[in-house]
Amino acid sequence: MKKVLLIATGGTIASLKTSDGLAPGITSDELIKYVPEIKSYCEVDTIQILNIDSTNIQPEYWILITETIEKNYDKYDGFVISHGTDTMAYTASALSYLIQNLTKTIVITGSQKPINAEITDARRNLLDSFRFACEDGARGVYVVFDGKAIIGTRAKKTKSKSYNAFDSINYPIAAFIDDNRITRYIRSEERKKDLIFYKKIYPSIFLLKLAPGMEPDVLDYIGEKYEGIVIESYGVGGLPFYDKRNFLEKLGHLSDTGKVVVIATQVMLEGSDMGVYEVGVKALKQYKILQAYDMTIESAVTKLMWIMAETKEFDKVKEMFYTKINDDIMV
Repeated sequence: MKKVLLIATGGTIASLKTSDGLAPGITSDELIKYVPEIKSYCEVDTIQILNIDSTNIQPEYWILITETIEKNYDKYDGFVISHGTDTMAYTASALSYLIQNLTKTIVITGSQKPINAEITDARRNLLDSFRFACEDGARGVYVVFDGKAIIGTRAKKTKSKSYNAFDSINYPIAAFIDDNRITRYIRSEERKKDLIFYKKIYPSIFLLKLAPGMEPDVLDYIGEKYEGIVIESYGVGGLPFYDKRNFLEKLGHLSDTGKVVVIATQVMLEGSDMGVYEVGVKALKQYKILQAYDMTIESAVTKLMWIMAETKEFDKVKEMFYTKINDDIMV
């Protein structure tokens, strides 16, 4: 029988009612007791490394999770991380970059209702996660939620309350999990490189969402505080330059001072393509910038955090950003 380690970090799944609303308070050992069926699939050990609402997740905690998995990697056949839903997609993306060339499965899961609630999705999600963590041939980082296994770099929370809270963005669902079987639609590629754990993250990345009327000088302030900037632009990607709010001038200053700028899109599906319209082509022609293409925002941000912990030299950043990792980009 396979052995799986539960790494608990808190979240709704582990929450209790308090005078200030739901707050994490259920331990990793207590979580397992709510789903005794897990033990028919695998042997389980647990470890509690955090017990926080995922709104409070910090990039440094991704390193803590990474180190915990590295220390226990040879002892277990798979790993399940219980986590809050609000930043789960960021954590799933970050771990995809911090732990590469996996030979085992890391599953991140949580719930929209606490596990001790009379009606909850927590027990199913936790059981499904352990089942998928034991699946032969599966490897890599996944979010398991509402009967779906989603590749970690493609997961996004698209609903704030419903049980089917997560979708796979610009990529198929990897597997469906029901009462009797796991149906896999995406097969894990054989790893040809050695497993590697990265121990550094560079959190100085700013995410800016454009809105009509925004003053371009906001980029001056951001450029003073941050080394990397992801801009959620409009449509297939572009920056306003018409009339008095010319973002291209400010973009030039950022590029000249060595800042790394990634242009993404506010549109959830189908991605960016800055070569279509003048508002994108002008920026591409004049400045050293990157675009996110079909990546999720969560992946673009965390990938930049991982890359800039390794290098800030633009050509190397560009090469690493456009290198596909855990199916994050289809360039």
